[in-house]
Amino acid sequence: MYEEINSFLLRLDLTAQTANKYIIITIDVLFVQINSGTFLIVVDIYRMADADNRVILNVGGIRHETYKATLKKIPATRLSRLTEALSNYDAVLNEFYFDRHPGVFAQILNYYRTGKLHYPTDVCGPLFETELEYWGLDSNQVEPCCWMTYTTHRDTQDVLVGLDRLDLDAEPITEEEIPRKFGWDYDPTIRHKNMSLQEYMKTLPWFKRIQPRIWQLFEEPYSSSAAKAIQVVSIFFILVSIVSFCLKTHPTMRVPTIELIKNNFTNITPTYTLHKERTDPHEAFQYIEIVCNVWFTFEIITRFIVSPKKLAFLRSPVNIIDFLATLSFYLDILFNKILPKSFTNTELFEFLSITRIFRLFKLTRHYGGLKILIHTFTASMRELILLIFFLVLFIVIFASLIYYAERLQNNPDNDFTSIPIGLWWSIVTMTTVGYGDMVPKTYIGMMVGGLCALTGVLTIALPVPVIVANFAMYYSHTQARSKLPKKRRRVMAVEPVRPARGPGGGGGPPGGGGGGGGAMNKFGMDTGKPGGSISMQGAPPSSGGPRKNLIKQGGGGMAAKFGMSENNAVHNRIEDHPL
Repeated sequence: MYEEINSFLLRLDLTAQTANKYIIITIDVLFVQINSGTFLIVVDIYRMADADNRVILNVGGIRHETYKATLKKIPATRLSRLTEALSNYDAVLNEFYFDRHPGVFAQILNYYRTGKLHYPTDVCGPLFETELEYWGLDSNQVEPCCWMTYTTHRDTQDVLVGLDRLDLDAEPITEEEIPRKFGWDYDPTIRHKNMSLQEYMKTLPWFKRIQPRIWQLFEEPYSSSAAKAIQVVSIFFILVSIVSFCLKTHPTMRVPTIELIKNNFTNITPTYTLHKERTDPHEAFQYIEIVCNVWFTFEIITRFIVSPKKLAFLRSPVNIIDFLATLSFYLDILFNKILPKSFTNTELFEFLSITRIFRLFKLTRHYGGLKILIHTFTASMRELILLIFFLVLFIVIFASLIYYAERLQNNPDNDFTSIPIGLWWSIVTMTTVGYGDMVPKTYIGMMVGGLCALTGVLTIALPVPVIVANFAMYYSHTQARSKLPKKRRRVMAVEPVRPARGPGGGGGPPGGGGGGGGAMNKFGMDTGKPGGSISMQGAPPSSGGPRKNLIKQGGGGMAAKFGMSENNAVHNRIEDHPL
């Protein structure tokens, strides 16, 4: 005789409260129906086999789930030390919350899983470094494929630091920066809390009161209209001095010095001979130089007196050039106008006066593009030294080759009589100048000359793109900085909000004894009723308790609900592994 059997399985997910937290319990209820009308009900309380080994991480609103063993792969990090006692643990949702960048965390979690740390290209480098520092990871573990992209921000930061030292900002100094710039003992937060800057300046001596104003006139051309006027006057005198220095060397601008020489003859009537001893600049150039140098003297002395940092002022290369150029003018007057001409060498002093041409570097104070150009050569010094090294190396090699190559064949018109003379030819050829004063005349010498020209082109062309790229990088950053707002909105630091705790110590709502009480009551499993409760043995209510707890199904609870005796109650042990 065959009996018809029907069965169906009902799975229920319930929430139960343990000591100070909630756990998810899955209950399987199996209904079996036989022809005779008898029912067999099997109740099984269990959790998933690997549920205790998983952990949920909520980072910036994005939930990530992984195994606890995965987070233990990298010890001594924030994720390897997660415990439920942390303030960012949410017992209701059974997850840890971190208010951090979710996109970066995806790569960090992948690092725990695969052991390879990759750099996300959609975030800035400093942000990625900050996130790695927060999670306790080493930034040097970035994979080689991402290393160059990742370290680009470090080069950018070095560029910005260098631009800060150049002082390219066109914005004038603010009143809040004046006390710090000139080293005043002004503290608006504590000592001078009820005193404004203008009131504090009234207590200073008269020179300290006017020192910032005069300093802004000469050093901050965008601070006022008067400062712009002084800037224009300074540039005008620089250009006039340079033009005058160049024009006074032109033959039409020079006046010859004629010396009358008497001829010693025996006849009674004396005769004389006119001799052109030398030529001097026109007298007008002298007055122009006097006016220009009076302004330069007044400017450098005033700037030195009102300078907040005298030692830094003296160390500035532009100020050193200005001082030497002005000093050469006064030395020229001293030796040419005061001392006798027999004690002076006019040509020597005119050569020393070439330092005045370097006043062109003073234009860097008024034009930021020249500062960027000079800074580009300074930053590209390694490439320039490499270029000079290879040039010197190949110049010596080809000078020696051309000397011996021209001697291998009969060459009566040989121009390369020595290796030092060949050095000049190598320099001219490698730099692609080619004056033509010295040329090889033998076939072997021509081959050496061709190789020398090709080597020079390649040697010079290789470092040039690096220098051009550095200049473009500095210039682009300078343009970007000029468009940025000078004042940024400050972000206030807010302490993290600690999650609210229920009166019973759990994370559920007050008075409920846990978020799963209502679900438990449907099956007579109310934690407050002795007849149908889920008791947690070995776990005191006021503490976290041990990590292994026994859930016991009471006799008047689920068994009585489905007509089962207490002896048929199933006891199942679950383990709450520490997070």
